[in-house]
Amino acid sequence: MNFNYLPIYVLTIALGGSFYLGYLPPIIFLIYVIASTLTFFIYAKDKRAAQNDEWRTSESTLHMYSLLFGWPGAIVAQQKLRHKSKKQSFRAAFMFTVLINVSLIVGMHTHSGANMLRSSTNNLKNYITNNVDYQYVRKSALFLFSFRNDHYLYYESDTFYIRES
Repeated sequence: MNFNYLPIYVLTIALGGSFYLGYLPPIIFLIYVIASTLTFFIYAKDKRAAQNDEWRTSESTLHMYSLLFGWPGAIVAQQKLRHKSKKQSFRAAFMFTVLINVSLIVGMHTHSGANMLRSSTNNLKNYITNNVDYQYVRKSALFLFSFRNDHYLYYESDTFYIRES
């Protein structure tokens, strides 16, 4: 086991457990995957620019991508590409962005955070139900915003609804 990737392993297990227990919808995991992939490619582009003495991505931009759910991709890029892995001031700021991001996820597990997340996802689900015409897209989108333990989708009169338990 590579201990450099331990935070990613912990995040993956925590998000899976949180979905299983009904605290987070699957869209959160998808956001991490997309943001991490994007962040990895931005690091790769910056590494290539550094090697070719070209215009570089600013450190603040790299930190912003890490903060916006891309820190797992940043960790992989730092390890695989050996980019931004030595500079202590960058590493300290990076760890701060990881802590802020993890705090946000932990906050979604508090009473007020969970209420805000459920309210937001319910608003999105209502919008999707009323405005997305293609049923497979609608069904997939509704799944991504659904919580495991409190509802299921059902189809009636050409519309998907959420059945509360």
